[in-house]
Amino acid sequence: MPLTLEQLNTAGAGEAARLLDGLYEHSPWIAQAALERRPFRSLAHLKHAMASVVAEAGLDAQLALIRAHPELAGKAMVSRTLTAESTNEQGKAGLTDCTPGEFAKIQQLNAAYNARFGFPFIFAVRGPRGTGLNRQEIIATFERRLDNPPDYERAECLRNIHRIVELRLNDRFGVEPTLGNRVWDWQEELAQFSDPGFKEKGQLTLTYLTDAHRAAAACIAAVMKDSGFDEVAIDAVGNVVGKYGASAQAGPHPNPPPAGDGAQKKALLTGSHYDTVRNGGKYDGRLGIFTPIACVRELARQGRRLPFGLEVIAFAEEEGQRYKATFLGSGALIGSFDPAWLDQKDADGITMREAMQRAGLPATVQAIAALRRNPSDYLGFVEVHIEQGPVLAEMDLPLGVVTSINGGVRYLCEITGMASHAGTTPMDRRRDAAVAAAELALYVERRAAQDGDSVGTIGILDVPNGSTNVVPGRCQFTLDLRAPNDAQRDALVKDVLAELEAICARRGVRFTTEQTMRAAAAPSAPDWQQRWERAVDALGVPLYRMPSGAGHDAMKLHEVVPQAMLFVRGQNAGISHNPLESTTSDDIQLAVEALQRLLADLAGQA
Repeated sequence: MPLTLEQLNTAGAGEAARLLDGLYEHSPWIAQAALERRPFRSLAHLKHAMASVVAEAGLDAQLALIRAHPELAGKAMVSRTLTAESTNEQGKAGLTDCTPGEFAKIQQLNAAYNARFGFPFIFAVRGPRGTGLNRQEIIATFERRLDNPPDYERAECLRNIHRIVELRLNDRFGVEPTLGNRVWDWQEELAQFSDPGFKEKGQLTLTYLTDAHRAAAACIAAVMKDSGFDEVAIDAVGNVVGKYGASAQAGPHPNPPPAGDGAQKKALLTGSHYDTVRNGGKYDGRLGIFTPIACVRELARQGRRLPFGLEVIAFAEEEGQRYKATFLGSGALIGSFDPAWLDQKDADGITMREAMQRAGLPATVQAIAALRRNPSDYLGFVEVHIEQGPVLAEMDLPLGVVTSINGGVRYLCEITGMASHAGTTPMDRRRDAAVAAAELALYVERRAAQDGDSVGTIGILDVPNGSTNVVPGRCQFTLDLRAPNDAQRDALVKDVLAELEAICARRGVRFTTEQTMRAAAAPSAPDWQQRWERAVDALGVPLYRMPSGAGHDAMKLHEVVPQAMLFVRGQNAGISHNPLESTTSDDIQLAVEALQRLLADLAGQA
């Protein structure tokens, strides 16, 4: 019979320790210390309690814990002296069936890893879905992590140990993250669509209105229809819009929404974007689409309606990768679509208007303007998003409540100097555009750091038609400047642009700047933030509040309706905009449950 929290909470100290024996390899002290923090409100609470014991134990105890674990496909496996839990996990990953070449490779990696770090490589081989990774994935991760700094790798080993324990606890308690698995699988399905030139390399890139982008929209629409939405459509800018109507009365309602009173009730707006950066990850934006779809699917499956409508939007564009039109999808809903964008050209000379026409969209200002929503029709906007940073992972927390979204400004810049022969032009006579940009990059680094929480990035540096033996005559680059409030951001921008002007004047070069995005800081609406906080607390997860350094569609909707966001922990130290971007189906499950609780909370107050 599966273990229950009630059993664990009421058992005597010795019996409770026995019930948790074997979770951490040869380290019973962790469970024993965690049990002093009973009663546990949820399985997530228990998981965090044990992770906290390890975090508080100090470096020596942490290293001892890591060293208590066996090598992958190592001597213990060969001699059959692994614990039952490790035997099961390594067997599921196929490590007991390695080819001679794979086995030799893993032994080589084990030796190199131990020599570099002084402890064994720890990896949760059952993976983020809990069903197991293949040997190729395991070997590739092993090779990649060999290059990590020692302190980073030690922390990554501990995070993987906690993931191993999480999966063992699920087994022991008979728990399966069914909704998290479904969302995880939907995201895997969507990740098959990638632009030409990237798909062939196994990379995910989905830019606005490409064939792959349109196929992804059709995939999302199909999932919405299959999940029980009342209406599903692709709008004039390519957003996928799903609507689930309200009931005519508060509480459960087994029938479809009536045409009368229920159809006129306000709706809660939610969603995120499905486009990606180049060679990006599977979860940025998309987690915020499929999480509410899972909630609607459960409502429809149960024949239930809420006293308000739900409108889930998969925004077609947020990243600004193909055209200089960041937040195009969400911006259209608040009337901020710039008609001049239609004449912008991409790298292949295709205008946005042409791209829209090829996608079967109207491509007219009138059709796009008609997408503007009436704020009085909506209760607010909520968004679930992968954190895209290391904070939650470092704190062993699955969820974080967002307090505000940083304001940001982006520029496309160009410095023009004089191209000249690299061998014959003396150093004091050069007008090097690239060096001027490099000097500015160093200033941005220093200036942003002065504020403590401002950030500045030159993400793209390009010397058009550059050559090894030519002093760069032109340098094109981007500027991305962000801060928690608009005044701080504007001061940063002012100083950086002033320094750009001073550098160029001193070096005898010219510059141009084009602002491509300006987004105001977006503090969360207090009542909506509190709804997220109540939802997270009800799950027994420690409450953590945090700002968002990244921009999100929520910051556009913030201009017309109250908004608040929920962050979900990322794996691989929270890396994002990267193929390593990941999260687990267990953390997704908690995000779905948190949104379900927010909806229930809102229904109780409607």
